[in-house]
Amino acid sequence: MDRRLEGKVAIITGAGAGIGEAIAHKFAKEGASVVVNGLPDDPIEEVVSAIRHYGGKAISYAGDISQEFHAQNCVQTAINAYKKLDILVNNAGVFLATGETQDYPIDVFDETIRMNIRSAFLMTKYALPHLQKTRGNIVSAGSEAGFNGVAKNSPYGGTKGWMHAFMKGVAVEQAKYGIRANCVCPGAIDTAWTHKETGPMDGKMEKMLVEGAPMARRGTPEEMANVYAFIASDEASYVTGALWLADGGVTVAKGAAGADTPFWMRSEPKGELRLEHSQEGLENKQTQTL
Repeated sequence: MDRRLEGKVAIITGAGAGIGEAIAHKFAKEGASVVVNGLPDDPIEEVVSAIRHYGGKAISYAGDISQEFHAQNCVQTAINAYKKLDILVNNAGVFLATGETQDYPIDVFDETIRMNIRSAFLMTKYALPHLQKTRGNIVSAGSEAGFNGVAKNSPYGGTKGWMHAFMKGVAVEQAKYGIRANCVCPGAIDTAWTHKETGPMDGKMEKMLVEGAPMARRGTPEEMANVYAFIASDEASYVTGALWLADGGVTVAKGAAGADTPFWMRSEPKGELRLEHSQEGLENKQTQTL
């Protein structure tokens, strides 16, 4: 049986670490040719090398796609290498500080808007003419925070609420061209963002984040990549304008529902993807816990 993304061409932004790395590996494993995008100091070349080592097709594009020049060139890189574009994954984004809104640094707010919103808009804008030719689709990184808000990082939740509305608008507007547009909306995932040792969360926030999920654990990057692969595939041909929650039940829970889950059920699945950078998404980036 053919792999679900056989013959497809995909751009994955923010693919040097965390969920983005997992999406790149999963898409390649499912038969897609992928463009692995990240900032110049992200380990995107290592991700590309690993994908190729295991028989996949991948190239890199290093550049800040919140800048118009790099957004255009990232899309053109896919066209130059693979002659078409079928899938855009808007995964790039940042989570740089935690603090109450009155204390939140304005420069971090501006950076969050730029990296979480402007990058997705520019990539979508420049990808659409090519996606119209292939009747392709866009899958963007939403979040349960876009439904529920997130205390001590209200701007981050706000950017994800914007992403949800943006994708729903694109879905309706672009349906006449055969384009689908959706969001995958994770909860707490086992990356650098959700550990107090590697990100801006303090111990209390980290504990509340995990216990708020009825499954009483973090999700894994591979679990999220599996959802992205389905949504991006032709198996999801009637799915558009969807906000696909993959949050361990946080959004439907009331309080710390995870406290009732037995400890033996809280282990993360081992998965199959060979990921090397799950915990490196905040390397070379300054974070703040206020």
